Amino acid sequence: MGKRLTRTALAGLVGATSLWGLAQAAPPEPLAASQLDWHPWGDQRPADALCRGRYLMPDYRLPAGATPEEVVGSSEQANYGADGEVILGGEVVLRRGTSQLESPRVRVTAERDLALADGPLALRDAGLLVRGEAAELSLVDDGASIDQAHYVAHEQRLRGGAQRLERLADGRFRLASASFTRCEPGSELWRLVTGDLLLDRESGFGTARHARLELGRVPVFYWPWLRFPIDDRRHTGFLWPVLSVSGDGLDYAQPYYWNIAPNRDATLTPRWIGDRGLLLGGQYRYLYASDAGQLDGAFLSGDDGGSGPAGGAGRRFEGEDRWYVDFRHQGRASERLRYELRYGAASDGRYFDDFGGDFGERTTTYMPRLARLDYRGEVWRLEARAQGFQRLDEPLLDRDKPFYRLPSLTADARWQQGGFYQQWRSNLTHFWRDVDPGAVPLREAATGTRLHLAPAVGWRLDPSWGHLEPRLEWLHTAYDLDYDGLATTRDRRPDRNVPVVSVDGGLVFERPLAWGDTGYRQTLEPRLNYAYVPARDQRELPDFDASERPFSWQQLWSPYRFSGADRVGDLNRLSYGLSSRLLEDASGRERLGLHLGQALYFEDRHIDLEGDPDTLPPAADFQRHHNATRDRSPLVARADWRHGARWSSYYELLYDDQLEQTEKASAGLQYRDPRGHVLNLGYRWELQGFDPSVEVSDDAFRDFDREEFDVSFAWRANARVDLIGRLLYDNTNDRTLDQLAGVQWNDCCYGVQLVWREWVDDNDTGILADDFSDRGVFLRFVLKGLGGVGGDAGDYFEQAIPGYRPTDLSL
Repeated sequence: MGKRLTRTALAGLVGATSLWGLAQAAPPEPLAASQLDWHPWGDQRPADALCRGRYLMPDYRLPAGATPEEVVGSSEQANYGADGEVILGGEVVLRRGTSQLESPRVRVTAERDLALADGPLALRDAGLLVRGEAAELSLVDDGASIDQAHYVAHEQRLRGGAQRLERLADGRFRLASASFTRCEPGSELWRLVTGDLLLDRESGFGTARHARLELGRVPVFYWPWLRFPIDDRRHTGFLWPVLSVSGDGLDYAQPYYWNIAPNRDATLTPRWIGDRGLLLGGQYRYLYASDAGQLDGAFLSGDDGGSGPAGGAGRRFEGEDRWYVDFRHQGRASERLRYELRYGAASDGRYFDDFGGDFGERTTTYMPRLARLDYRGEVWRLEARAQGFQRLDEPLLDRDKPFYRLPSLTADARWQQGGFYQQWRSNLTHFWRDVDPGAVPLREAATGTRLHLAPAVGWRLDPSWGHLEPRLEWLHTAYDLDYDGLATTRDRRPDRNVPVVSVDGGLVFERPLAWGDTGYRQTLEPRLNYAYVPARDQRELPDFDASERPFSWQQLWSPYRFSGADRVGDLNRLSYGLSSRLLEDASGRERLGLHLGQALYFEDRHIDLEGDPDTLPPAADFQRHHNATRDRSPLVARADWRHGARWSSYYELLYDDQLEQTEKASAGLQYRDPRGHVLNLGYRWELQGFDPSVEVSDDAFRDFDREEFDVSFAWRANARVDLIGRLLYDNTNDRTLDQLAGVQWNDCCYGVQLVWREWVDDNDTGILADDFSDRGVFLRFVLKGLGGVGGDAGDYFEQAIPGYRPTDLSL
C-alpha cells in the first residue's frame, strides 16, 4: 500500500506523574559497546552515516550439523554426572541450526533435551545476540530462558536489557523488567522501560505492558499497554498523537491505524479542537491488481464557532454541522480501457480554512467530481466523462460557480502516411450549473449542449536540417441552449464555422565548437510561423469554458488565442524567431539555449469573450485595447544556461518595444549540490492586466504591477543537520509574503524538525484589503524505532524550496 508506519501504537496515553507506581520495571544496567557486537567506524566512516558505528555479527564458531535439529559442540572438559547428565566445562560452544551458545559451563540433562548454562554466556541466532548470567536452552526446539539478559537485534539496530528473557518455541521473545532502545551503545537519550515486553520479529511488532518512556532516564510518559512496530511493516494500533497549542486553544488529534489486510487499511482520527468541538476524521484505502482507491472524510457536529468575536464573520457557521468527503478510485478493465471515479464535497467554502491541518495552510480551492472512461487504441482515443467541481469560496457568487459536464464524450483519431497526416477531434458536452441566470453575464446564463468538430489535414517534413509543416483545420461548433426562462432574443441553436490555417517552418544550422577541453555543437535555428484565422461573429455563443491565453514564447507558434471551444480568436500573424543552442558532443545535453522572437500582426484582433467581430475593446481599458490593436507582439527573449553540473540559470523577458515597457520578466539562479545543498534566487515582474483571462471585474484581478523577489535555500551541513529558509518579498507593496526558517536534526536514534513560518493569506482574491497575516511554529520529534510526535511537513518544504529533498527522519 506504500504507507510506512514507523510510529508507535498507543493504547492509551496517561499523565506520567500519577501512575509511576504501576511501572517499577528495573532492567539491568547496559553493557559496554564492545560486548554488544558494536564496531566504531573509525576513519572509514561513510559520509552519510548517522551512527558512530554498526552492529556486526561474527562468524559462527562451529559448522552446522547435518540436519537443523542436530546439536554439535566443543568444550575443554566433559564429564558425566551420576544420573547420566553431561557436564561441559572450559570454553563451551554448542550449535543447533542457526543458534549458537557460548558459556564457561554447560550441563546437559540425561534426556539430552535441555542445556543449563552458567554465565557470563552469549547466545546467537541469525542476527541476534543475547548475553546473560544463566540460561536454560531447549535442544529440541527454539525455546530458551536467560537471566540478567542483554540483547541486540543487529539488522533492526535494537538493543536493551531484561531481568529475564525467554525465547518461546514459536520464535517470539518475552522479556520481564525490560528496556528497549535504538540509540547506539553509550547513549541513553531515550529508552522504553516495561514490566513485560513481547517482541515478535516474524510479524514485526512489539507489545509492552506497564511501559514508560524515559528521556535521559527521566520518565515522561506512561502507557498501561503499548504496541509498536520494530520494522517498516504496517501494524494495527494507535499512532502518535498530533498536538498543538495556540491562542485559539488546544488542538489534539489521536489517529488509530487499522491494518485490515495486506491490500487494505484504514486510519480513524478523533480530533479535539478546543474552540470548535470534536471532529471525527478517517481514511480508508484499498489496492487490487487492476484497481485502487481511497476514501477520506471528517465530521463535526455543531461547530462551537471558533475564537472570533460573537457575530463576527469568523463565526458564521456556529452551531452548524461541518464535514467533508473525498473519494478516489481508478482502475483498468484492460490495457487499453481505463476508468476513474472521484467525488469530493464539503459542507461549506470555509471548511479547509478552519480545519486544514497541513503546515503552511495549503489552500484547497475546489472539490472535484469525476467519472471517466478512457480507451486508447492505435488510431482512436475515446473518452466519456461526467465532471464537476465544488468551488470553495465563502460567499460563493453565482458567476464563480463552475459548469458541470454531464456528460462529455470525446473521439479523437490520427492517421499518417509518410509526411501526410489526417487528424480528427470531436467532442459532445452538456453543460449545466445551478445559478440565477439574472446574476451572471448573459453569455454565461445559458446551459445546454455543445458539439465541437475539428478535422485537420497537414504535411510534416522533418529532416535533420529543419522542418516544414503546412496545416489546415476546420472548426465547427454548434449549440442547443436553454436560458431557464430568461427573456432574451439570443439564438438558442447558434453555430460557428471557422478555418484555421498555419504554416510552420524552420532551419537548423550546426557547427563544431571547442570550449576548454570539451567539444560542443552550436546550432543556429531560424523559425517562421504564419497563422490565419478569420473573424466570426460569436456574440450569440455562450461562454462555458473560454479563457484568453496570456502571451508567451509558446503563443508565438500557436494559432489559438483562447482555451476551450467557445471562442476562436481572429488572427492574421507572422511570427519570427531565432534560437541558438550549445550541445555537448559526448552526452547531447543542452548547456545553453538562447531564444528571441516576435510576431507581426496584419489585422487588429476584434474577438474577445464578448465575441463581437466589429468592435474593439474601449480605449478606456488601455491594456486590452492596446493588445487588440498593436502592430506587433511583445519581444520575447529567453535564456537557459547550465553552468556545469551544479549551477543553472534562466531568464525570460516580454518587452513592448512600442511603449518601451516590460510586460513580464522572470529570472532565476539555482544551485544543486549532490550532497543535498540547494540555493534558489528568483525574480518575477508582471504588468497590471497582463493576463487577459483575469477580467477587471474578477476578484482575482490585481490593480497593481506585481514585482516579487524569492530566495530559498537548504544547507545539508552534514548527515545530521539540515538548515532551511525562504523569503518571498512583494516589492510593489513593500511587504513580506512568506518567510520561514528551520532546522532538521537527524541522529542515530532520534530526529527533530523545527520550523517557524509567517505568511500572507490572500483570501483567494487579488484585493489587498482582503489579505491577512498568519504565523506558526512547526515541531516534529521522532524516536527511531518507536515513533514520532507532530505532522510531517516534508511535502511543503519540497514545494517552497525547489530541489530540496528532506531526509526521512524515521530511518
